[in-house]
Amino acid sequence: MTVLVLLGVLALAVGGCVCVVWAGRGGPRWVRVVATVTLTAGELLRSSEKNRRRSLNRSSDDGD
Repeated sequence: MTVLVLLGVLALAVGGCVCVVWAGRGGPRWVRVVATVTLTAGELLRSSEKNRRRSLNRSSDDGD
């Protein structure tokens, strides 16, 4: 069951990357929407990771 979930997530990620490339070449509107969603999700994940690292650094600095 876990393998199926991971394969589904991998398929969504690959599909999103394909849509980003296709939208860059002027694909149909639905491809541009999927590409925008994919890029936005990536930015959200990246910013949440930065915030998480900052909070971990602050909490380790306070303990000294």
